[in-house]
Amino acid sequence: MSTEPEPGLAPAHVGPRHTGDEPIMMTVDGQEFRVSRRVGRPVTYDFDWLSGPHDYGFTSSGPAMTRAEMAEAIRAFLRDIDPVTGYLRE
Repeated sequence: MSTEPEPGLAPAHVGPRHTGDEPIMMTVDGQEFRVSRRVGRPVTYDFDWLSGPHDYGFTSSGPAMTRAEMAEAIRAFLRDIDPVTGYLRE
């Protein structure tokens, strides 16, 4: 039996471009988010909106972010959400 990993298979918590670092859990304005950082340049963060009405979130790329900058990115995202639909305003 081979102990080599099989292509295309990865544990659910480690995507193909994930850094391997633990995701950051953040609560901003009462909303829960999981923030994961991807490998590569520019730095890319995936923000998963855990308490939202849909399986939804956003991605941000650029320089590395502090927690305060992450919180502001989340607030900007939430300002653009339509409270009726739970999706970005059109």
